[in-house]
This record gives sequence, C-alpha cells and structure tokens, in this order.
Amino acid sequence: MARQTRRELLRLGVGAALGATAAGFLGSCRRSLPPLKPPAEAAFCANVPAEIRSRVAAVRGTDLRAMTLQALKAIGGMESVVHPGETVFIKPNMVTLPWASYSDPFQSGECTKPDILVAAAEACLEAGARSITIGDGSQQSHFDWSAARLMAGSTNLAAEAERLSAKYGRSVKLACLDADTTRWIEVPTKTSLRKVLVSNLVVEADRVISVPVAKTHKWARVTLSIKNFIGITPLEPYGCVGQASSYSRILLHQNDMGPSSFNRLAIDLAKAAHPDLAIIDFSIGLEGDGPSLRTGGSTVDVKTRLGSWLVLASKDLVAADATAARIMGQESPYVDEDLSVAAEEGMGFPCERSIELIGDRLEALRMPWRSPQVALR
Repeated sequence: MARQTRRELLRLGVGAALGATAAGFLGSCRRSLPPLKPPAEAAFCANVPAEIRSRVAAVRGTDLRAMTLQALKAIGGMESVVHPGETVFIKPNMVTLPWASYSDPFQSGECTKPDILVAAAEACLEAGARSITIGDGSQQSHFDWSAARLMAGSTNLAAEAERLSAKYGRSVKLACLDADTTRWIEVPTKTSLRKVLVSNLVVEADRVISVPVAKTHKWARVTLSIKNFIGITPLEPYGCVGQASSYSRILLHQNDMGPSSFNRLAIDLAKAAHPDLAIIDFSIGLEGDGPSLRTGGSTVDVKTRLGSWLVLASKDLVAADATAARIMGQESPYVDEDLSVAAEEGMGFPCERSIELIGDRLEALRMPWRSPQVALR
C-alpha cells in the first residue's frame, strides 16, 4: 500500500507546487540567522534507553552487486521496504558524472557505483515495485547516464535500466532532475532560506532510497545518505538574480556559512523526502576536502585499508550515517552536532548503543580517513 504520509503532506499544502524556475521565489539574498546550537550527542544519548532501536548491515567483499543483496537480506530484504504496486525513487550521488568523458568519477571515488544501483533496482522490481526512477541533480541540467559504467563488466547504467525494464515489464527510468522534474515543490527549512524547492519525482514517490558514496566534504564534514538529498534541489539560484551558473546550488548555503547550518538544510531536505532506506557505498570514496577531486579530495580505495570493499544498509538513515562516520573516524563533531539534530527531529537513532551492527564489529571496520579542512565557518 502506498505510504499515506507523503500523499497527505502534498494534499494538505505543506509543499506548494511552483513553476520549474526557482530564481526569485525567495526574494532578495538575506543575512543568516543566528547559528543553531544542537545538543551534543552525549546529552542526547543520556536520555535514550539502552536498547536496540535500529539495525545496520555491514557486508564486506569485492562483488558490489552480491554485497548489496546480502546487506538488504540482513535487514529484512527489499520486500520489507517496497511493496507491490509502489513507485520508488533511488537517489545516488552523481556529482561529477557530467564530466565522465574527461575522467572516471567512479574509479576516482566521486560517484556512487552503478553496480549497487542496479542491484537495488532489481531488488525493488522483485519486491513488486510498479516503477523505479533513479535520479540526481548533479552539477549540470543534462548528463549522459550511459557514461555510468559498472565496475564489474562493460555494461552501463542506461543499458541496465533498459534491460530491467524489458525483463520485468515495468519502467526503470533515469532522471536528470533539473531537466526531468515536472514540478518543483516548496518545503520548509530552518535555515535562513525558510523555504526551498525539491523535485516532485522524489517527494511524490511511495518509497525513497538514498545510495551515497562515502566521502568527507570540505563544507559539510561528511557526505553520506542524509547529505545526499542536497541534489534534489534545482540548480537555479535562490533569490540572487544574475548569479546563475552550473554551480549555483552553492547559493543555497551562502547565508548559512557553517557545517552545522549546511547539514541543517540537508536534514530538512531528507525529512521532506521521507527516505525509507540507505545503502552506503564504501568501495572507492574520497577523503580530505571532497566532494570531488577538484575541491581537494583524494581517492580512497577501501580495499587498501580493510582488505575488501564494504556496503552498509539500514532502514534508519541516521543510524547508517552515524555508523559510517564512526568507521571513517569522523564521529565528532558530525554525530555530536548534526545527527543529534536529525534524531531530535524523529528521523532516527545516532547513538552507538541504539544500533545493532550486523555482519562485523565496528572495531574491525574502523579505518584511517583524512578529515576535511571544513572551509565554511
């Protein structure tokens, strides 16, 4: 049965449908509000009963498709997330896919591996999904999905979407959100913007799955399953006429120049999207000043640090991101200052004692991961 909360949200007018152009809808550029002061994780967790609330599966190996399916099985299978007749939106991180003709963004660690997306999409179809959209906003309005080549073999995401559509007789679409969104929906944020636009392809789907690649981020500390939702906003500038460019999404943050306010927006976007599942790609990622090589990130092949690749999966995005941050040695201040805010919003559980890690011990998964400089202050 389709999830009513998403439909009711739209019907009740919490998100008002607007035209496809975001420029000017917020009026003029404003100074930021006073920075929010979220509680430290220790204070939040002191009030959380010492019982398991969420499960995170950790699967190691070298076959990303098989690892993804094993991780899903460990948390109840895709059938525990997606039900027959439902629509599904899968959100990868394809930040530099538009420039794949110049360098491989998958081998560099900048983008989510297509192998994981194909495995997740097929699992959704086998669970009875009516249709699937895999989409991202990236940094250009149009990009070529056939450039997203699988790590295993010579095929690509566009060809795999066609194969799955033909095999199951149900649609698997690939969407460049700036070009393919039919309506932009206004949702609230507690940053100085007050309101922000998101793609209807995301918020009107029955089920939403976030599939990021693990990276540190020079403006947001880390970029994982919650930060991944920044890409569901349009590229058009927000109330700043004449400043449009292919990188204008950064204008979302210009009045809130700090990691916690940056992540406050991501939390608000994730809350609007109502995600049901996170699958985190720990195969080849980025450390240092990500989210790209261009911003100062450095490639991390997890095989060189763990002896294998890693996939995390959870129905609790907060728990998934907290676990990933601990693995990367980025727990403080990200978990303390940012994920505790998401927990206070009722989005999940970041406390280690509230998370059951299936498949391996956290101590066995921790690895060195160079921190970012964190440029926004």
